[in-house]
Amino acid sequence: MSTSTNLSIFKVLSILLQYPTQTWLTELPEIESYSTETDLQSYQTLQPLFERLQDDEITLQTEYVATFDRTPTHSLHLFEHLHGEDRLRGQAMVDLLETYRTKGFEPTANELPDYLPLFLEFLASIPKEEALPLLGDAIHVIHYIGENLAKNNSPYAAIFEVIDRYSPVKAEPLKVAPIRNMEEAMEQFGPNAEGIEPLLSHSFNLGNHAQGCGSASLSACHKCQ
Repeated sequence: MSTSTNLSIFKVLSILLQYPTQTWLTELPEIESYSTETDLQSYQTLQPLFERLQDDEITLQTEYVATFDRTPTHSLHLFEHLHGEDRLRGQAMVDLLETYRTKGFEPTANELPDYLPLFLEFLASIPKEEALPLLGDAIHVIHYIGENLAKNNSPYAAIFEVIDRYSPVKAEPLKVAPIRNMEEAMEQFGPNAEGIEPLLSHSFNLGNHAQGCGSASLSACHKCQ
């Protein structure tokens, strides 16, 4: 594993998780070379993915959309797996953005703060001793995404294997599958006494844990799932 003072390899992981545009596919040899110099063990894990990314641009883009945009359990938006479309997700976004800015990181990408490639870029920009605890807070959700990718034999699962290796804590499974909409909640829990809303289990009462659920409190959100 790299002995660098920051998580430089996470910058590579951030790029590899983004939509495969012609620009960065052209730069792929340089990205691959950088990863071998930065963290050889991680590169060896990522090598099958690098090989897969040699395919043509249209095929890779089609596969990317099918993998991440059309498969909810593979979503790269971390809070979606914790909150679904719940209003708590909005406050979590605000708090995570504040965490970024407190550490001197100003997102330039037109993405939500909980977008995993953006989170990885953030971790790569700060000292390792500050980045690792934040990674440990988020690892349960990140591992959940990687586990789902692995079950579907996605080459992108290799990225999550590398992230798991760096985490200072062992990932635990999410206690309850996330509820994404009212129909799914009705199906899983049945109706309440009035018959018009789902009878949610106590596990979804996030209470005070979810207040201020930014990057630093992702672990708290996990525990109250």
